Amino acid sequence: MLARTTYEIRIRGELDPEQLDRLEGLEREARPVETVLHGHVRDGAELHGLLDRIRLLGLELIEARRLPR
Repeated sequence: MLARTTYEIRIRGELDPEQLDRLEGLEREARPVETVLHGHVRDGAELHGLLDRIRLLGLELIEARRLPR
């Protein structure tokens, strides 16, 4: 079984429902000027795929960081 790592991803602005659907598996926390997503990522390939989806959706990535276990 692969260990999963939890990441926090901060995106400028609020995501609409369609954008959230494209980022399935992540929990959303809306703040006044940004959206914070939390979720488990299996490996580097999955993380890069997630970051590519954010880019393809035209979203502005503020930060992506691994959270302590």
